[in-house]
This record gives sequence, C-alpha cells and structure tokens, in this order.
Amino acid sequence: MAAKPAENMSIIVAYIACIAAGGAVLYATRLPAPWDALLADIVATLVIFAFSKAYRNSSTYDPYWSVIPPLLALYWYATGAGADPVRAMCVTLLVWLWAIRLTANWATHWGGLRHEDWRYPLVRQRAGKAAFWADLAGIHLYPTLQVFLGCLPIYAVMSHGDRPLGALDLMAFAVTLGAIAIETIADRQLHRFTATRQPGAFIQSGLWGWSRHPNYFGEMSFWWGLMLFGLAAAPQEWPWIVPGALTISAMFTFASIPLMDRRSLERRPGFDAYMRRVSAIVPLPPRRRG
Repeated sequence: MAAKPAENMSIIVAYIACIAAGGAVLYATRLPAPWDALLADIVATLVIFAFSKAYRNSSTYDPYWSVIPPLLALYWYATGAGADPVRAMCVTLLVWLWAIRLTANWATHWGGLRHEDWRYPLVRQRAGKAAFWADLAGIHLYPTLQVFLGCLPIYAVMSHGDRPLGALDLMAFAVTLGAIAIETIADRQLHRFTATRQPGAFIQSGLWGWSRHPNYFGEMSFWWGLMLFGLAAAPQEWPWIVPGALTISAMFTFASIPLMDRRSLERRPGFDAYMRRVSAIVPLPPRRRG
C-alpha cells in the first residue's frame, strides 16, 4: 500500500528537522573532529526519535541508515585537511551512490506511517515497562552508533592524505562498487518476485538461489569496502577503522538473519529445506538435494 502525500511530507519534515539540528550542533560546537560529528549524529537521532514517538511508528527511523552517511562524507570532505583528492572523490561518490540507491529503494516501497517494521513491536513487547528505553536505545541510538563507527573510515580518508593510491585502494573500490551492484540486483530480483508471488512462496532464484540473504551480503560488503579505503589511507589507525564493519556484520549475522530465518520457517513451507541447501550469507553454489 503506497504512502499518502501527507505521510510523505511528514517524513520529509522529520528529516529536515533532524538534519537542521545536526547542522546547528556542528556550527555551534567546539569539539574536535570526529567527536563534533558524533554529537551532531546523536542529536539528529534524538530528533528523529521524537518524531517516531509523535507518529507512533519507529520505522520513521529507517531512512536514517542511508541518509546520514553521505552527509558525513560531504562534511568531512569539506573540513578535512590533506586528503588524497582521488581517494576522497572515489569514496564520496561511492557513498552517495549507495545512499541514493538505498534511500530510493526504501521510498519506493515504503508503506506509509500505517506500516511499521515487524521487528520493532517485538523489541518493545519484550522490553515490557522499559519499552520506551528499548525503543530509544535499541531501535534508534544503537544503529546510529553502529553506522557512525562504519563511517569512521570515511573520516580517515578525508583526514589522511600522505599515503599514495595503491593496490588496496583498487581492492576497496572493487569491493564497494561490487557490493552496491549486488544489493541492487538482489533487490530488483526480490521486488519482481514479490509483485506476483503466491501466499507462502519465497524467492529461490537468481542471487537468492545462492544466498538466502544476498542483500545483506551486499550491505556488509559495502562497509568492508569502506574499511579497506580507510586502511589504505591510514593503516596505523586500524583500531578505530576496523570495528565499524565488524559490528555491522555481527549485527546482520547474529541478529537480523537468524530473526528473519525463524520468521520464514514459521510462515513459509519448505523454507527448512531451502536453509539446508542455500548459504545464509555468502553467495555459494547451492548444495545438492539429498
């Protein structure tokens, strides 16, 4: 079901407000980089959380994942000192390409304020009396901090320019662009399938015949690509460049994917056989039926 124009405007207003709040923090704060951006990110998240509560829908936060990273990239590009121009431009363009694709995909298939991600009510229900805090911390602030960690390699690229381009940059470019391509193909295959699927059916063709979650594999690979760019620019800073991709991958591997698989097992006949035959994440030739 498509969103109504008023609902679209509600989301636009929420994100204008959150970006304005984050920008005001960056303008007013005297914190050193990248802590100024982290504070702005948290304040912007709190603004979106306020709109989520006002709209009674925590999916108001969903676009945040892809809206903020390209803005951070632009801010660090504008304020960074000494970045290698080719590396910085490659990273900026790739982050914007990823963000535009992911945000457009969300906007195209957003069901409006009447639709909320099925996982969010579960989080609140399990928290009981602490539902407010579970919503704030688990659905809003935790992903923001994860993505900020994932974006720190962008900061490394924009603030360290003394290392020339090399083989690691080429690998990073290939991984990041390949990840965007995998996500795009997986989403297009899924949307074509869902447009005509029968009740209880699930996609088992294309990339989905080699991986149960190729879209998640592409998303994880994107953050690994950024990590490689950060290491190419500043390998000595690996303690704060590496954790972002690792924590995002851990979230998908140990939380999102098991939750999705359990739901599919309950709702889709034959999914157990599909799980035995097809890799969970990395696209691999399917196992033979036996």
